[in-house]
Amino acid sequence: MSDAARVAVFTIPSHRSFADALAAGLIARFGKDPLALARGRVLLPNNRAVRAVTDAFVRASGKGLLLPRLIPVGDPEIDERIGGALDPVDSPPVPPAIDPTERLLNLASIVGADGSAEGLRLAADLARTLDALLIEEIDPTALRDAVDESSDLASHWEKSLLKLQLIYEAWPELLRERGAIDLAERRNRVLHALAERWKSDPPAGFTVAAGITTAAPAVAAVLRRVAHMPEGMVVLPGLWLGDVFPKKEWDALGPDEDKRGEATHPQYHLKLLLDRIGVARDEVRRWRWSGRAASPPARSRAVANAMAAPEFSHKWETLRAAERRLGGIRVAEFPDAAAEAQAVALALRDALETPGKTAALVTPDRQLAGRVSALLRRWGIEADDSAGKPLSHAATGTLLLGIAAAAAEELAPVPVLALLKHPLVGAEAEQRPEWLEQVRTLDRALRGPRPPAGLAGLDALFAEKDAVRAWAAVRERLSGLDGVLRQPISLSRFATLLGQAATALADDRAWRGPDGRMAAELLAELQSSESAARLNVTAADAVPLLRQLLDDRAVRPPYGGHPRIFIWGLLEARLQRADLLVLGGLNEGVWPSLPAPDPWLPPKIRATLGMPTLEFRIGLAAHDFASALGAPEVLITRARRDSRSPTIASRFLLRLDAISGGLPRDLTLERLTRALDDPGAPKPVDRPAPAPGAEERPKEIWVTEVDRLKADPFAFYASAILRLRMLDPLDADYSARWKGDEVHKVFEAWLKHDNCDPDKLRARAERLLADEAVHPMLRALWAPRLLEAIDWIADLERKNQAEGRNPLRAEITGESPLAGILVHGRADRIDSLPDGGLAIVDYKTGKPPTKKAIEAGFALQLGLLGLIGRAGGFEGVSGEPEVFEYWSLIRDRDKFGKCVRADKDMSEGEFLDRAYRTFADAAEKWLNGTEPFTAKLNPAYAPYGDYDQLMRLEEWYGRK
Repeated sequence: MSDAARVAVFTIPSHRSFADALAAGLIARFGKDPLALARGRVLLPNNRAVRAVTDAFVRASGKGLLLPRLIPVGDPEIDERIGGALDPVDSPPVPPAIDPTERLLNLASIVGADGSAEGLRLAADLARTLDALLIEEIDPTALRDAVDESSDLASHWEKSLLKLQLIYEAWPELLRERGAIDLAERRNRVLHALAERWKSDPPAGFTVAAGITTAAPAVAAVLRRVAHMPEGMVVLPGLWLGDVFPKKEWDALGPDEDKRGEATHPQYHLKLLLDRIGVARDEVRRWRWSGRAASPPARSRAVANAMAAPEFSHKWETLRAAERRLGGIRVAEFPDAAAEAQAVALALRDALETPGKTAALVTPDRQLAGRVSALLRRWGIEADDSAGKPLSHAATGTLLLGIAAAAAEELAPVPVLALLKHPLVGAEAEQRPEWLEQVRTLDRALRGPRPPAGLAGLDALFAEKDAVRAWAAVRERLSGLDGVLRQPISLSRFATLLGQAATALADDRAWRGPDGRMAAELLAELQSSESAARLNVTAADAVPLLRQLLDDRAVRPPYGGHPRIFIWGLLEARLQRADLLVLGGLNEGVWPSLPAPDPWLPPKIRATLGMPTLEFRIGLAAHDFASALGAPEVLITRARRDSRSPTIASRFLLRLDAISGGLPRDLTLERLTRALDDPGAPKPVDRPAPAPGAEERPKEIWVTEVDRLKADPFAFYASAILRLRMLDPLDADYSARWKGDEVHKVFEAWLKHDNCDPDKLRARAERLLADEAVHPMLRALWAPRLLEAIDWIADLERKNQAEGRNPLRAEITGESPLAGILVHGRADRIDSLPDGGLAIVDYKTGKPPTKKAIEAGFALQLGLLGLIGRAGGFEGVSGEPEVFEYWSLIRDRDKFGKCVRADKDMSEGEFLDRAYRTFADAAEKWLNGTEPFTAKLNPAYAPYGDYDQLMRLEEWYGRK
């Protein structure tokens, strides 16, 4: 047979381990001569496949072996991997590929991104579209002709296509000025040159193209050449031959002139590849060697039947039992993603109980992979997660994002504390407890409404909260972030600031490890990039833009994980095999994923140009799924609900269920997963009623705590005896308490400095509202109501002063023993009456207590303050308390402001006597006696829920 007529194309069925079968066959054919293998070369799809085949050779040989040269065709420097010795002396060098980051930023400049995250995303979509055109070797003229022929496109498509045409035609010239070309174009040139060179001068030794399924024209040209070389072979993974997949169904896959083809079918891309290399399926032979981890051939036939195109699925009704048998495959469903991850981890851990057994999780769901990896650590297993994780999820990536967030929000409390608590920030491990103690001090000080922006605002806040010492320990590290994004800055300058801030916060810890080195490389690229210098970054876009740049880079752990447990993405799983394969995340939208939309190239133009449709990747995912089903043991898992809504089972899983009548459920795994962390039947607690001894009960109390003692004794117990306090949230809304405190400060300053001059009160309130610490929204909503109420207070003050009533003290603290308890109180205001008596005033920004509450023995604050005043407990104040008033700023009918007499309709002295009797009774029970502190004793008068979680209210409240 002549070389021109010779064709050598083989396939290794899915039920065999591809890498092991390939290695066994090559050793069998060329291993007799120790140097024969070393003289050959094997073209593989990617570096992961190179590692898999290397391991397979080691397993197959069982001894030392000189391996053939293993060349990943997806390597950016494929010409160097092939070897310079194969290049003719006079061959022109192929220009280098433009750096991917520089390319993205250049395209962002072209589309007018100007540093916006959305613009960068659009540039990334443009880069993918250009790559698709380059990989399919679409000439700019062909694109122009296709656009001209399509006259019925929507206007937005016409605009996108017009811009795409201009970019596609001008982009090569822009690259030429830089002395570079696109990576896809470079790979095309190298592969076409390789095919031409091997046509006239084939290399010595054998050449095998194995496991390559992409149908790109350049790759197909090389495979076509290899298939016809004297010692060349093409070995395809999982091609279904005629005994598995009938010719009628094969031919119906397309593509042809009248039909685009079944792009979502698992064999479509292999048919497209065979068409491009000019080989009929009948010419493909089955590889006769096999390796380890094989499954029954009948399963491959059943899988092929299950994945039949829709127009042929009716054959399921007439299939024999042997043609639908899926032995060795089981399925498990779980209520949510957390339970699914737990089950997968259990299944992988169980595999280790069998000596030598290997197990792997295969999933496109990186969140599931991360959860499983974390759960495996409970057994000390570090899984080999070859897909890695985005740089944005690694330690250095999260540090950079934290820095960007703190700068963008001008050192707001939440991003600042998140940054200071980052594990890389502060100090080495031995000094870290001291660092965290300083940060906790700042955390407590930052509770409440947001301070003014920048370092100046934090300086003032920490001085007020007595946290200057802790702030001094960290201030210098944050100084480089103060105000840096108040105005847009260039992306290159932004990268410089990120690097400087990371070093200031984390020293060289920020740049250690694979993620640190990768982050340093990214920042260095941005700093030296001309395109980055032309793009501006704003505060609003800083974090999303940086996240997008970090997401584009994957941090892969160094080799050395567990030797028998693996986690693979779909790309990494190709050509690999384990004794147990767990296929996780079998839900629609996950496996297969939804086709990513292309905002630049409409589907109609793709069809006209003969490019793969957006659904093409569903076919690749289907082939990955069908290939994975060839493992000896397969477990399929899915969650019935994700974090947002109920899920739908993957179309692939539904097909297997339909053809088999329902896959067997792994009920044991499902039960074990539920039992592993099952806390048992709930045992709700009873209403708490602690009864501490007499020596632990307090002998003093503040007047504001008496109502809590009577209404919710447990809350008083938690506050006064356990000394627990509810912390305000960070960046808290302006609460009623905050408003009350600020208004009290205004009234206090008004009395002390203005002697309650009614004409000066409004000015003080306006200064409060003008403070930059007050949010503009609060100012707009609160100012009209507050100022109207303030004017009412001023009018009331004029009236009181005209009647001879004058202010004595504001915000004065006093104390007096009552019923054997020392009672403390703080009066908002005490006035002297014309007859020498006293009026005690309590300011209220909310509603004053009702008459019903007073009659029920609550709202004792004014009465107890009166008792302290009667006993002379307020320094410098003497007289008999006669008037007890609430000055409320709430709306009363058609105005703001209301004065309520607490002792209304009571005889002289009755209000104080009632207050004393009520307090004495409470003190006798809980402070001097042995009464238990029962939770929510009078819930109608216990509106605050600070301690509801501590008392586990929901477990017992309302239960019979």
